[in-house]
Amino acid sequence: MTVVDVRPRTLVTWFLETFLLQPHVVGYTPVEPSYAYIFNSYYEAVGARHPRSERGLITRPDNADVAAYRARVDESMHRLLASDLGHLPGVVELGLQHEQQHQELLLMDIKHVLSRNPFAPAYDERGAPDTSPVPPPGWVDHGGGISTIGHRIDGRFLDGASSTDFFFDNEGPCHQVLLHPHRLADRLVTNGEWLEFMAAGSYSDPRIWLSDGWRTVSTLGWEAPLYWRRTTDGWVVHTLTGTRPIDPGEPVAHVSYYEAEAFARWAGARLPTEFEWEAAAASRPVEGNDLSTGNLHPAAAVGSGLRQMFGDVREWTSSAYAPYPGFRPAEGAVGEYNGKFMIDQQVLRGGACITPDGHLRSTYRNYFPASSRWMFGGLRLAADAGSPV
Repeated sequence: MTVVDVRPRTLVTWFLETFLLQPHVVGYTPVEPSYAYIFNSYYEAVGARHPRSERGLITRPDNADVAAYRARVDESMHRLLASDLGHLPGVVELGLQHEQQHQELLLMDIKHVLSRNPFAPAYDERGAPDTSPVPPPGWVDHGGGISTIGHRIDGRFLDGASSTDFFFDNEGPCHQVLLHPHRLADRLVTNGEWLEFMAAGSYSDPRIWLSDGWRTVSTLGWEAPLYWRRTTDGWVVHTLTGTRPIDPGEPVAHVSYYEAEAFARWAGARLPTEFEWEAAAASRPVEGNDLSTGNLHPAAAVGSGLRQMFGDVREWTSSAYAPYPGFRPAEGAVGEYNGKFMIDQQVLRGGACITPDGHLRSTYRNYFPASSRWMFGGLRLAADAGSPV
């Protein structure tokens, strides 16, 4: 069962109050002391937290109280920003970037909550775009060699960051890796290709699944991506813009790492490493079907060459989420932001159709457990050079 966090607006407000206003504004009094317990997401060093498994049960504070809380914190932040911040700009920017992350999370939550409603209401009533058939994928070769990976801005995480050079701590330090010759598919895997995977009986074939993946599929009864539903007229999908028939040309979304890995194996290919992905994406323009387009749904590939690297869906990689060489968490509680989650998770690269455009860059690392399907996760195939794909 997916636990939905319905508190993004208050969580970020709590972050600003906890890490900026209380330590740096003389005489600042918290709006409501109990919020320190309710809205602390995962910062163990700050104090006790409301159990994660019970977040969806909180119905108070209501919208009016949340708006008042935000207004009070915003007013205090305006005064703080007008003062001599000294070493604070990096933490301020982290709070703003944190809020942008939760804009994406909020839309993920909304989609999940609406999908659980028997009437499957739409968040946005716009119609589905017309799409054209997508040709088979091509392959883009990479000769391998030494590649520079990670954010290239000098300095450490939170050192005077601005929105133009901000990076999260897990994007550094910049370092070099050796890549072997390989190839990447020039577009994302589509719904049509996923339907072929399903028609081949792949959800009931243990030979193509990782052990944990097969256990998960069998236990949970998966037979299709999350939000897909079989009807007498065929498969339909619940989207933020309503329920509609599956479009074979659109990128498949809401599949777990287990499913992505099984599909790649079934297709005679593999998932790219995060370093192979970044080496290819670094030379591509940072543009795509992101939140700024307003589509709120993955779109079919257009054009030719390596495309869909940014936007549409976040792409599963074969890389475990681990620290880069020389990684050190920031001092204090903000050091818990990413580092403590570097265990039992897989890296996703790129961005999604609900990702703010400021969070699209070749070095951005997202991460989720291998069984997660709640986010807009999809895949691009990779292969070793010379592989018969």
